[in-house]
Amino acid sequence: MPTNLTIRTYETAPGLGRHQVLDPRSLAYRRPYDGHPLRATAWEPRLPVLDQRNLLAQGIYTSVSYGLDTDVDALASCTGQAAAALLSILLTPEQAAGAGLHTSSARAAQHFAIGLYADATAADRWLEHTWPTHDTGSSGLGVAKAMRGRGLIDQYGHATTAEELCALLQAGPVLLGMPWHAAFSDPDPDGFIDGDPAWADSPLEGGHEVCVTALEAVAFDDATLMPEHSILQFRQSWGSAWGDHGDGRLRLSTYLALRDQADVIQPRIDSWST
Repeated sequence: MPTNLTIRTYETAPGLGRHQVLDPRSLAYRRPYDGHPLRATAWEPRLPVLDQRNLLAQGIYTSVSYGLDTDVDALASCTGQAAAALLSILLTPEQAAGAGLHTSSARAAQHFAIGLYADATAADRWLEHTWPTHDTGSSGLGVAKAMRGRGLIDQYGHATTAEELCALLQAGPVLLGMPWHAAFSDPDPDGFIDGDPAWADSPLEGGHEVCVTALEAVAFDDATLMPEHSILQFRQSWGSAWGDHGDGRLRLSTYLALRDQADVIQPRIDSWST
């Protein structure tokens, strides 16, 4: 296991299970912002909104699928869920089906996401245990390695600034790992998790991974990015009744406030034709 990792772990909870893992060798593959224009852009997942918190109601029986003694009704599998949403955008439906991601079935996609989560826990070699024996949670870096290990992506790059994040979204969706405050779990009617100005004072519930699907608005003042007026949209993994039909929003300024505990990864495909 690499000894120079920066690891921040969080308590896992139903629906929450992301840990922050930073590897300086991987971070060397940042894609610095080169000054090209940043525009609002959107990427639509091709699968239904997944729900990692109500598995039994969806007919997901982990005892059968993974040889366990009992079923679990929720998993700390947000990295796998976010990655499944992202892959449904990167891959054509035919490519996704060939990889085992059947985008027309929420149940099948959920099985795929859980399997990807299992691979991510194995890729996170610093973890003492892995799923399916233990619901350990995983990291964005771990699930990126899992996707690459399956041959689903060719590479992945990082962003560490607001401008870099916006620039990555010009080319495709990204994975955002972040600390999750209690206020975020109760978004406003438009899906904003940071609608309460005092969100930072609410308790930290754990870590979470989401798929950012859109730079919904991007604002400038004399060519200077205005994070408080720039908006990210993300696909949540808590069912379609959450937020705006399963999606959430946050201001770019909120990402900046969380940046020390956040990580942004963009998986990419160069060799497959789309």
